[in-house]
Amino acid sequence: QVQLVESGGGLVQAGGSLRLSCAASGRTFSNYAMGWFRQAPGKEREFVAAINRNGGSTYYLDSLKGRFVISRDNAGNTVYLQMNSLKPEDTAVYYCAASTGGDYAFLVDYEYDYWGQGTQVTVSS
Repeated sequence: QVQLVESGGGLVQAGGSLRLSCAASGRTFSNYAMGWFRQAPGKEREFVAAINRNGGSTYYLDSLKGRFVISRDNAGNTVYLQMNSLKPEDTAVYYCAASTGGDYAFLVDYEYDYWGQGTQVTVSS
């Protein structure tokens, strides 16, 4: 089992940047594919980005390409989400997740086995 703790959320003005971190503990981090999801008030959780075990493969929600970057540090047991040019519609709780399903960048939430508690990101206009 792996425990996930997100950090780095907060309040930022539109056009600003934030970097979210997700620290993992419990098992060998490099055995997990990782993903970021978000859930805005009144909306369903949606996929944001994913990365495979060694970081060589990444995938993004189409609308976020060019603004968000997912990366991982296997030695430091951490996955990151760099968010640039933030917009008010990016406001949501952001969750990281870990998958034991294989060495892929999974796009759907049911592929993930472990979830963090989430970190709030609020973008003001």
